This record gives sequence, structure tokens and C-alpha cells, in this order.
Amino acid sequence: MSATSVEGRRRRAAEERTVKIFVSSDMEGVAGVVDWDQCRPSGSQYGYFRELLLQEVNAAIEGAVAGGASRILVNDSHSAMANLRPDALAGRARYLSGRHKPLYMMQGLDASYDGVFFVAYHGSMSGPASTLSHTYNPRAIAEVRLNGTPTGESGINALVALGHGVPVVLITGDGVTAEELRPFCPDAHAAVVKTSVSRFAAQSLHPQEACEVIRQTAREAVLGLAQAALPAIALPATLTVRFHNADLAEMATWINGVVREDELTVRITDTDPIRLYRSFVTVVVLTRGLSE
Repeated sequence: MSATSVEGRRRRAAEERTVKIFVSSDMEGVAGVVDWDQCRPSGSQYGYFRELLLQEVNAAIEGAVAGGASRILVNDSHSAMANLRPDALAGRARYLSGRHKPLYMMQGLDASYDGVFFVAYHGSMSGPASTLSHTYNPRAIAEVRLNGTPTGESGINALVALGHGVPVVLITGDGVTAEELRPFCPDAHAAVVKTSVSRFAAQSLHPQEACEVIRQTAREAVLGLAQAALPAIALPATLTVRFHNADLAEMATWINGVVREDELTVRITDTDPIRLYRSFVTVVVLTRGLSE
């Protein structure tokens, strides 16, 4: 077989390769969302704003497809995790919904994926003003640090991406949220759709413009997959969790591997980033009952 034929086969194989994108969708980062009533199923405005969420998720999917992605999985990761209409998802995306997922916001990701999108994410509880900021459970957790650096849900979730060897290539939300991911995924593309004024106020792009920004940024993220790097998280990694009260910190130590640092703070260290993430989620679930 000639060298030209071999090269042709390689080129066709590359063109035919399935590019898979994993989407973890939250809701607080949607353009226009500034109040819990807008993103809780019991809220009077929830119906309208869940449609805006769907539009932003679809914009990310459409951008990914335009960039060459051919298979998308959306893990609905907000609240009860059943916020999207499966029949309305773009790109014939698969939909993972429902509660009690072992890997929570990152359920469904595995090493077969080429990139991770964080859509409609929000800032951390302890960082600069970010609309509806919190870190997994606002009633229990005051701050989380990853290897000493303050982090929100994006940095924590990046542990799972690292464990599976998949780069995080897109985050959407406000500017604070985008910057919080930088220490861990410095090359991730950011689609900033609003600027937070306070925890309950923001200046947002018009929904159509927000979707245009997300669509274009998602396309660029997929086109750049060949240069995408894995999360820059040194192993063994340590999550340091500060709670609102000492009872919550004490309860967290009931979990194997969780060590008390002071009255309000515990730490978890592991060489396996996915196991570390699961330990953290276990802490979240255990302390949720005491904080409610």
C-alpha cells in the first residue's frame, strides 16, 4: 500500500472519529437569574427561567456540534436535577437526570469523552460577589479550598475530569465564576453572560446575545480540543472545607479520611481525584440533614 493511501486512511479515520462532549448544567449562572425564586421548582418564576436555561444549554450543544462534536451527554446538575425538557435538547443530546447520582454533578463522565462543558455555573460562597454564590450547600459550607486555593463547584468538579483524563474546555456564567476556574483550568474557554453586582443583582446580556456568546465560545472550545490540557491539579490533592458551625465539622469526621483541622474546618487528602471528589460529596450529603 502506498504512503498516499495510508495517509488517506488516517485522514478519513480522524474525520470519522466521534467527538464526545460532556455537559454539566447548573442554573444560577444563566443570564437574568438573580433570585432563588427563579431557579427553584417551587418558585413562581421558575417556569420562565428554566426555558432560558434550556436555551443556554442548547447554545452550548449547537456550538459544540458546529465545532465537530457528534455526541453530547447533558448531566442535569441543578437542584432536583430534572430541569430540562429531553425532547427540546439540541443535537439529539442524551440526557442524564435525577437525584442520588454517585458522581453528582459529574455523573456520566468517563475516559471516552473529549471535553467537559460547565454551563450556567456560579461562584463560590467565599469568593467575590457572584450571583447566588454557594458551594454545594450554602447552609453548611462557608468555604472550600483545593490545594490551598479557594474554589467553587467548578474546581471541585474538575477533580473528576482529571481522574478520567478529560480536559475542561468551557465554562459559562458570570465573570467571577470564570476566574475561579482559572487556577485549575487556565486554558478553559469562558462565555461570560453577566456581571454580578452583588449576590442578588447582576447586569446580564440579552438572552439572545448570551446564547450567541455561548454558541461561539463552545465552537471555539471544541475546535481547540487538540491543544486542551488536563486540569492543573497536583496530586495528592487536598480539599479543605470550612463549615458554618462546629457540629457540621464534627459530623464530617464520621467519614473515613476526613480530618479535623480546627473547630470549623476539616480536610480530605487523596491520590485519586475521583475518590477525593466522592469523599467530598459524601460530606455534603451527610451534613445536609444537620444544616436544614
